[in-house]
Amino acid sequence: MSGLLVHSFTHSRIHPLVQDADAIFKQLRQRQFQPVYFLQGEEPYYIDVVADLIEKMALPEADRSFNQAVIYGKDVDVAGVLGQAKRFPMMAERTVVIVKEAQTIADLEQERSWPFLEAYLKNPLASTVLVLCYKHKTLDSRKKLGKLLAGKDAPGAVLMTSKKLYDSQVPAWLTAHVRGLGQQITGQATALLAEYIGADLSRLANEIDKLVLNLKPGQAIDEELVQRLVGISKEYNIFELQKALVQRDVLKANRILGYFAANPKANPLIPNLTLLFGFFSKLLVLHQAGPHPPDGVFKSLGIVNSFAQKEYQHAMKAYPAARVVDLIHLIRRADAQSKGIESGSMDEGEILRELVWLILHAVPAGVVS
Repeated sequence: MSGLLVHSFTHSRIHPLVQDADAIFKQLRQRQFQPVYFLQGEEPYYIDVVADLIEKMALPEADRSFNQAVIYGKDVDVAGVLGQAKRFPMMAERTVVIVKEAQTIADLEQERSWPFLEAYLKNPLASTVLVLCYKHKTLDSRKKLGKLLAGKDAPGAVLMTSKKLYDSQVPAWLTAHVRGLGQQITGQATALLAEYIGADLSRLANEIDKLVLNLKPGQAIDEELVQRLVGISKEYNIFELQKALVQRDVLKANRILGYFAANPKANPLIPNLTLLFGFFSKLLVLHQAGPHPPDGVFKSLGIVNSFAQKEYQHAMKAYPAARVVDLIHLIRRADAQSKGIESGSMDEGEILRELVWLILHAVPAGVVS
């Protein structure tokens, strides 16, 4: 690859770009690099992917030791970042400076630093690619630095904002991600990963990579493979407990609770409460849509396969809307107990066991002391 890279590193001097990750990926694969990338947002996955791609593609490996710097925001100030960015390359096409955790640069958002940042953003060094990874939040667009990056006075600066996905968007993201790797995934496997992991894209991508490595030629990622490699017990997991609650199967629920208590590290309380809360919250939305919710409501909630839709329809019959409201209160109460609020000496297993008992027995939340 390095032989291809040497001939194609040119900056495109354009107006500032407010772009999404896909547009940036396309440009990077075409060897089009901008002088400054400011990558911000609540979703760190795309920030990491873009930064990693620039790190791998902007310089041949042989040139990186002298011309590539990866620094962390907590270890540097604005002057230090700009000092790195203003260095000329040594016997190479360009210099690459990647600032990870840029949100921890102490003086980045202090007004005394802005004139120096503004001066550089308006006239960046053409032989440098500066990447600032500003995670878990965004710049205030009302202030000067935010306005500058989103405006027309910083030629060659790319601003990318990476937003968190809604839970309902995760199944479609998973399917597209797997297809992008040239593989296939079944609807049940998609639903299982989406429910078990949620909208943590970094973890989802890591699990998909692990699953893909274990695929045979022509094999799709299916539910059995997910259960085996992601560490979800086939018989004793939160989804089987959820099914037992829907079916009001007390014996099965108690067996699963016993397994959880014997394997607490593999079955921590908070993720299980999060999944139960998500399930009953979706159930409440379905109730609000009427006794026979249309397909569009299911899809908007991320309930895309027929198996999952049937389970929710069964749950609607087992738990009327008023009871679902009570159950959501009970789950919130259990969450508070997990944080030491009115839990006494109860451990995580006992908190979950009490919650399940209350769900399966018609005790209004307001009656629980």
